[in-house]
Amino acid sequence: MGSIFAAGGIVMWPLLAFSIVAIALIGERLFFWFRLNQRQRPFMREILRIYRQSPTDVFPRLRQNVHLPIARIFLEALEIDGASPKQFHLALMSAIQAELPHLKRFSTVFATIISTSPLLGLLGTVLGLITSFDALRLGDVGTNSSMVTGGISEALVSTAAGLVVAIFTLMFANLFRGLYRRQVSLIQEYGGQLEILYESHYERLQQGKEASYVSP
Repeated sequence: MGSIFAAGGIVMWPLLAFSIVAIALIGERLFFWFRLNQRQRPFMREILRIYRQSPTDVFPRLRQNVHLPIARIFLEALEIDGASPKQFHLALMSAIQAELPHLKRFSTVFATIISTSPLLGLLGTVLGLITSFDALRLGDVGTNSSMVTGGISEALVSTAAGLVVAIFTLMFANLFRGLYRRQVSLIQEYGGQLEILYESHYERLQQGKEASYVSP
């Protein structure tokens, strides 16, 4: 591996840095999505069940799980005291929009690695070809054959390395993009159910207030 790395030329160093960063971020995102998919769906169902029975009892449970995006979203919307269903909907949508950057975390870094790695590989190709052509001397090819083959090796290795880093990162970036879309759909689904429950609870409160005004 060391000889292959050395044969790739100077562009192998930034490609190595990109690969280390990509592996570290992929590991962090895999852990994040695994934990989220394991816990968030049952948590949403539990919150809706508790809210259906006693709306005020959801607040301690939400505050205990603020590490979950849906808990932060629900908590921010429900903490608006006396909000109408329309105001609650706007608060819920605002909370969802504020949470989306956390779900898309590192997507810009992945996009940068995917787009830049092949370009670095192409740069290594150009540098390797320059080395090969510079080593060519008419009538004296045999003397500089090692430099010619070294330049070609640099061109091929750097190109391959750039493509490997980009393809590896792209596979996981697409996986995370799919998980992100699935999570957004899930949040919207359970957010809609919470809105229905909130509207029913709000109407009961309004009817109770009206009844108290009418009664002597």
